[in-house]
Amino acid sequence: MRIPTTVMRGGTSKALFFHEKDLPEAGDLRDAFILAAYGSPDPYRRQLDGLGGATSSTSKVAIIGDGSAHGVDVTYEFGQVGIDQPLIDRRGNCGNISSAVGPFAVDEGLVTPTDPITQVRFLNTNTNKVIIAHVPTKDGKFDPNGDFELPGVSGTGSRLKLDYLDPSGSVTGKLLPSGNVVDELDVPGLGTIPVSLVDAANPLVFVRWEDLGLTGTELPAVLDADAEFRAMAERIRARASILAGISDTVENATKLAPSVPKLSFVGSPRDYITTSGVAVAAGQMSVRAAMMSMGWLHPSYPLTGAIATSVAANIPGTLVHDVAVSHGDQVIIGHPSGLLPMSVDIEQDGAGWKVNSVSGYRTARRLMEGVVLVPDERL
Repeated sequence: MRIPTTVMRGGTSKALFFHEKDLPEAGDLRDAFILAAYGSPDPYRRQLDGLGGATSSTSKVAIIGDGSAHGVDVTYEFGQVGIDQPLIDRRGNCGNISSAVGPFAVDEGLVTPTDPITQVRFLNTNTNKVIIAHVPTKDGKFDPNGDFELPGVSGTGSRLKLDYLDPSGSVTGKLLPSGNVVDELDVPGLGTIPVSLVDAANPLVFVRWEDLGLTGTELPAVLDADAEFRAMAERIRARASILAGISDTVENATKLAPSVPKLSFVGSPRDYITTSGVAVAAGQMSVRAAMMSMGWLHPSYPLTGAIATSVAANIPGTLVHDVAVSHGDQVIIGHPSGLLPMSVDIEQDGAGWKVNSVSGYRTARRLMEGVVLVPDERL
């Protein structure tokens, strides 16, 4: 089977982009093709027999469809492709890959460009949420060139603004899936710890660095090398998945829903060194945070995770709010690769909260266009 594809970098992630019309109908055959295209499942976790990059950030897929029936320019389905499992997890969205949807739509002629900024309105079908991308364009094409620096990505690019409209309850249907700003979670081998569950763009479970015996200055390589720590982190995440109503057992949380909820470690601002060796001062951030992704510490901070984190920072009583320091109308997240500013439009709605929109910035680039080859025997 031969199917056209484009490789896009969006933010700090990378994915194969497909037109929905080019793929087999949704179902087993489509999934078999995508898994084979990536070289999954691979027990060696290298994806050598495919185009996957052997990390959670580079084993992602985006499927773009016609949005006219939904009142948008295009639809976008995200899939987290398992590396050593025959799994495509579609239970949530990816903010980084979302940032490449607008540029892809412009360059593929799916929208009419309006230089110098073209707005692309798209529906993420995973969460049924609308996102507006403000795409820099030049001569009717996406312009990737600019001086905007995104921590975790080498070089600079043009600044893409993404507005996530009404991101609450993306997966669970509730901004606070448990109904509480803080819950007590009983974790084998750790004991009972406080957690906060917030679902905005993606559901996240927040824990404090100190409750895990951490300083909040640890680099990803240190925690990734600690198999005991990673196992404990998954025990927390799996039990939070049950609390959020996403999974019915811890086994199913690990096996069937490894991508949501995400687990985030949070704490008050502090001095730390980034993965590139840059010193960041406590006064530059609102909160110091890091996230687990598919069992490993994310090298930067996913955009959907940043949305949930910045929303949580605006809800009194959550663990994030209790440690966050005000930076005006922005929430600035200090993460392993640097600083990530987010803007939140939130208001109290009766007894709860209404999140009108959350905005963040990314860069993107079209890396390759061609054809994926998968032997029919694999399907």
